[in-house]
Amino acid sequence: MISERCNVLMIYPRFNAGSFWNYKATCEMAGARYPAAPLGLITVAALLPKSWDIRLVNRNTDTLTDDDLDWAEMVMTGGMHFQQADALQLIELCRARGKPVVVGGPDVTSTPDFYHRANFRVLGEAEEIMDDFVAAWRSGGREGEFIAPMGQTDVTKSPTPRFDLLKFDDYLHVGIQFSRGCPFNCEFCDIIELYGRVPRTKTTAQVLAELDVLYALGYRGHIDFVDDNLIGNKKALRRFLPDLQNWLKTKQFPFEFSTEASVNLSDDEALLRDLRAANFFAIFVGIESPDTETLILTRKKQNTRRSLQESIYKIYDAGIFVLAGFIVGFDNENATVADGMIECIEDLSIPVCTIGLLYALPNTQLTRRLRHEGRLFADHHTPARPDQGDQCTSGLNFLTNRPRRDVLVDYKAVVGSVYHPSAFFGRLRRMGRMLKPGARQLKMPLRKLPRDIRSVGRLIWHMLWAEPELRRQFFRTIFETAWHNRRALPAMIMLSALYVHLGPFSGQVTGQIQRQIDDIDAGRWTMPEMLVSATSPSETAAAAAE
Repeated sequence: MISERCNVLMIYPRFNAGSFWNYKATCEMAGARYPAAPLGLITVAALLPKSWDIRLVNRNTDTLTDDDLDWAEMVMTGGMHFQQADALQLIELCRARGKPVVVGGPDVTSTPDFYHRANFRVLGEAEEIMDDFVAAWRSGGREGEFIAPMGQTDVTKSPTPRFDLLKFDDYLHVGIQFSRGCPFNCEFCDIIELYGRVPRTKTTAQVLAELDVLYALGYRGHIDFVDDNLIGNKKALRRFLPDLQNWLKTKQFPFEFSTEASVNLSDDEALLRDLRAANFFAIFVGIESPDTETLILTRKKQNTRRSLQESIYKIYDAGIFVLAGFIVGFDNENATVADGMIECIEDLSIPVCTIGLLYALPNTQLTRRLRHEGRLFADHHTPARPDQGDQCTSGLNFLTNRPRRDVLVDYKAVVGSVYHPSAFFGRLRRMGRMLKPGARQLKMPLRKLPRDIRSVGRLIWHMLWAEPELRRQFFRTIFETAWHNRRALPAMIMLSALYVHLGPFSGQVTGQIQRQIDDIDAGRWTMPEMLVSATSPSETAAAAAE
């Protein structure tokens, strides 16, 4: 007879070292260990039988011990592309210990062959197939593959994640999700491949129930809506926001929110006001390039139908600050790309920008096109290395149209310029003058006050001993903001704290890129073997059609 109980060890793999997103120094300053909690795994945990015992180990915050593995009857793991190297090591570790390992998440869904050593592969959205997996396990199955149809999961049946498994103090923020999918068709993006182009939304009752659980568990502060485009279904979002506002008022504003959205958010001033009234304070926007032809080539046409500067300034005027993504390495770039991108970032007054080298992710339109053109490197089909880094240093996994050296030189110029202290804090001051927040509606419990005071104190102490230019720029920013727009001070302090990570990280990135340039100059870099064509006639036809 199969036991109704099972000890499930959930392991969240490490992200590759040296990442833009790990905010290591900022986390240490805030008394945290990592920016974000593993929402995917705790959602899967909620799909498992209630009689099963679950233990969570996040390899970015915790140490995986022999006791953890000895306790486990089953191991569940998986994550994103830049966690791949650690996930594959975990699979080998579990197999050596005789522990059945289940792997799921976006990376195994995109590259299932890399994970052939796992006992089970769960491909696609877990809600569709976890019942089948549990039934197979209970019937004695110890190998298998479970595949959900892409973009068809009814998210109104998604359970409240097991937030109780988290150690809240380990994180700068926790995440929740309102919708999946994006209506746009950007060539380089894998979201539409994983979740489809028809955004599916949870019900208002679902999301408020998740907030109720977080509130009851004592969490307060920053929550990130992890949607890849929160405004993908505007009609549903408009229905949801008034109820969210009422919930916040009833609970006396225990949370404030950030999210990701497309830049056409700025077209809807009423929606912007509703977001601000619902305590949204930050939006990440994918701008990618200031060049219209590049945006058309990459099928990001939504960014070509408006003035980017007017759009970003409208969001500031609503009291929400913007973080943005930019990419270097598109096919039709020319020798002016660096100057144009630097000028764009300065004109938009966006302090925090993710600037990455173009990376052909598995299972995207870009990858299929490059494969069809015989420009995709063959090592695209080899597993990631632990030292691979992130999109800031490990991009260009294909034959570029421009000389590779020129692309790297331009990329280095953009990163070096944008994250110089005078440039970063200059944009921060300009944004501070434009940002028009109301009174900050966030009521933190008194027990959180000492931690917040320590965090601000650490930031000030760090800046007092920083190199002279950084020290001067920071204190000038704080004093000018206090004089011109003191209600923007929380945002200025938050973004200054991010620079404690981003400043040194930009230096690390430019150093690594310079070494790649030196390798090209010295003849140490050789062109990898390329995949000559698509792997099947159907893929060839699809790439040609795209």
